[in-house]
Amino acid sequence: MRSLKLSDGCKGTQVYALNAKGGGGGGTAAGGGGEGVGEKLFHQIHDHLRVNSIRYKSSGNYQASNVTPAAVTETLLPYGLPVSDLLEPQIESCLKFVDFIEALADVYRRTEKCPQFEKSRMYFEQYAIFRGLSDPKLFWRTLRSARQHAVDVHSKIVLAAWLRYERREDELVGTYSMDCCGRNIECPKATMVAGYNPESIYDPCICSRNPRGEFEDDSSIGDEQCSTCDDDGDMSFCIGDDEVRCIRSNIASLSTPFRTMLYGGFRESRRERIYFTHNGISVEGMRAVELYSRTKRLDSFDSRIILELLSFSNRFCCDNLKCACDTYLASLVNDMEDALLLIEYGLEENAYLLVAACLQVFLRDLPNSTHSPNVMRFFCSSDARERLALVGHASFLLYYFLSQIAMEGDMKSNTTVMLLERLTECAIESWQKQLACHQLGVVMLERKEYKDAQKCFEAAFDSGHTYSLVGVARAKFKRGHKYSAYKLINSLMSDYKPVGWMHQERSLYCVGKEKMLDLEVATELDPTLSFPYKYRAVSLLEDNKIGAAISEINKIIGFKISPDCLELRAWISIAMEDYEGALRDVRALLTLEPNCMMFHGKMHGDHLVELLRPLVQQWSQADCWMQLYDRWSSVDDIGSLAVVHHMLANDPGKSLLQFRQSLLLLRLNCQKAAMHSLRLARNHSTSEHERLVYEGWIWYDTGHFEEALAKAEESISIQRSFEAFFLKAYALADSSLDQESSAYVIQLLEEALRCPSDGLRKGQALNNLGSVYVDCEKLDLAADCYMNALNIKHTRAHQGLARVFHLKNQRKAAYDEMTKLIEKARNNASAYEKRSEYCDRDMAKSDLIMATQLDPLRTYPYRYRAAVLMDDHKENEAITELTKALAFKPDLQLLHLRAAFHDSMGDYISSVRDCEAALCLDPNHTDTLELYNKVREQVKDQK
Repeated sequence: MRSLKLSDGCKGTQVYALNAKGGGGGGTAAGGGGEGVGEKLFHQIHDHLRVNSIRYKSSGNYQASNVTPAAVTETLLPYGLPVSDLLEPQIESCLKFVDFIEALADVYRRTEKCPQFEKSRMYFEQYAIFRGLSDPKLFWRTLRSARQHAVDVHSKIVLAAWLRYERREDELVGTYSMDCCGRNIECPKATMVAGYNPESIYDPCICSRNPRGEFEDDSSIGDEQCSTCDDDGDMSFCIGDDEVRCIRSNIASLSTPFRTMLYGGFRESRRERIYFTHNGISVEGMRAVELYSRTKRLDSFDSRIILELLSFSNRFCCDNLKCACDTYLASLVNDMEDALLLIEYGLEENAYLLVAACLQVFLRDLPNSTHSPNVMRFFCSSDARERLALVGHASFLLYYFLSQIAMEGDMKSNTTVMLLERLTECAIESWQKQLACHQLGVVMLERKEYKDAQKCFEAAFDSGHTYSLVGVARAKFKRGHKYSAYKLINSLMSDYKPVGWMHQERSLYCVGKEKMLDLEVATELDPTLSFPYKYRAVSLLEDNKIGAAISEINKIIGFKISPDCLELRAWISIAMEDYEGALRDVRALLTLEPNCMMFHGKMHGDHLVELLRPLVQQWSQADCWMQLYDRWSSVDDIGSLAVVHHMLANDPGKSLLQFRQSLLLLRLNCQKAAMHSLRLARNHSTSEHERLVYEGWIWYDTGHFEEALAKAEESISIQRSFEAFFLKAYALADSSLDQESSAYVIQLLEEALRCPSDGLRKGQALNNLGSVYVDCEKLDLAADCYMNALNIKHTRAHQGLARVFHLKNQRKAAYDEMTKLIEKARNNASAYEKRSEYCDRDMAKSDLIMATQLDPLRTYPYRYRAAVLMDDHKENEAITELTKALAFKPDLQLLHLRAAFHDSMGDYISSVRDCEAALCLDPNHTDTLELYNKVREQVKDQK
């Protein structure tokens, strides 16, 4: 069921558990606080700080010896302590389902059955569903699939810009919005070509060609062809005092109206000279029309003339001329200035490609363009949406993209509201109406417009989004109808099998034991919900049980790092005078959200750092390196993150530190913050080969392994370095790890180890090298690698060494190695889990219970317990064990195992459903595909 892969090293996204000294976080500011509430405890702490002097350690360099306890209290707790009655769980703005597994299975079924031209739309629906999960790789994959199967230009430009935005290339210094990644999937020129060609999506793009190549060739228009000679023409258009000689048949071929005018029953069909003064075309424009009628080319005209031709083609229904003008003008749009100038012409003249090219510039410049009134005026109002719709460029896809960025920037802004209102206008399918109305309700709730919020949530619920009833109840509660809110959630829980978020919401509307019971059940059903932990921690704080409060919030920080929980723990740490712990959490919080405002949004995190710094031991940069080494070695990721933040405060442009920060954030499953740190590392790199390495990791972490490999090779060609070889080994190992490629990965890692680097990175390389040796069954070489890693304090190597001992049938030695890891590591849930493989069933059961308590997101303990139950012929209990985890952790392995169990029990319909849900998560999972095909045949046989 398990094997150690190379990816188990530093770049993995595995969540590790933390003990009481760890930290974690993500969400909104901790609620509560305010004068008069919790006042007793506040004054107790205030008086305590007044009476007792601040304690300083004898070692180290300390400052602020003139700071009095009263001053410390006033500066560090100026807004009191958090108050439980003011805490509320945040309503999620994504699609949320009572039965998420059924939702996954349903969308997979519909995707497989839909026509190929509809697949882009289905993959986009999958993307919207996956936004509710914490794994960004899932929605990156579906977004790429949506782009791959896109047919029309509009969808292509939106999806390509969206993919670019997800990598946040706007943060990369030296890049421009219209830069191309080199592949058709995001190429700004390839997106302007309509058609369905999914096989070519990852091919090299056409950017090397001249952007106007389709209008230019080796031939040129000779001077003698620039206008029709008097002898050649058989008619003239008179404009003012000028005549434009033309060939009647050529002009007639431009459109049906011209053919009718020149060859029909009108007077003009019998005239050689036709007066054209009042038809909105200049002499230069008419000469251009005449030239185009003969050459079918536009490249000899300037843009002003082509705009005139565009208007002329609309007036006289010259479709081919319009298409040529539209295409040519679209090719001229290269930057924001061009787009702002030409989009009005495009909208006025219904020029589809021209508007598409302008929109592409706006979208590829996001999020910056959301701050430009000149850009947003083309999107925000109803009239603006209608103008876009007339030219074929108003879609749910476009407004979903825009509204998501607006919500990330400022959820309460008028721009966000208007974009969401346009989103609801574009919603056609049921899921689109659910999402649009629900998100608008969330924004209205944030703006404290409770009546409008309630209407939006009710509209979302009426469209089929059950979770929106939470929003209805919350809006009622905010409007003073607490009992009505309580009855609404009660009714919801009677209609459906209760899930964690239902109990969490109902707890808001009850008191005392009933409230605490709901919170306990919410945690039992979904331990990833942060609100119950926060509420219990603050309640304990109000009861002056500060240590218990810290222990409670540590439970969730141990496996799910979020800014709101880190803030709360820092708040409590200040109350108990643990200034080092508070500073650690604030620094970690600022790593996740650099602009975080703490204490109900009243104090910037950076300011709190400055207030706390004089109260703790001061470290030089050399001290920081030693502290980082110790924390890294003890698998204290939160502590390591805080030290790196400290070091970056002293040396903000240090790319090595920013890269190290990104590794830590990835280990803590903070993908968004990790990518931000990685982009900063790239921006601050001091050499070309270093920059290429960081760009390679950016590609790697967004699932582009070939691009990552190419960046690594380019970096090595400039200068051999540890990081370049390490990246190349990683990218190669992740794409394929057969015997031949494994040998090459070993060679690359050995080359990396020959290059200069610090002990932290070399320990990781040795650990990964040992893993590959194990996969190649070279156990002695693997053991040497692990021992060398341990010699430089790479504590995680105990796990690899234990694996070697196990493969050598030395189970006691393997067990002892994992015990050492448990004793050394602060994040030790994985160590308990792994140790369970090296002991008897009873001890394994105990270790796995501990692993689940420390980190309920780890799926192996559930699978193991379920497998044991199946072995004991307790099939229903085995299914229940897996179902319990799947309620809050939709996981491929869990789903595959439950599908297999259902199959063995003869419940083929349930097995098909679980297979479909699993394949929605990973369409290429071989074992699940085989099982799926098997059970589908069995379902057919039953019918």
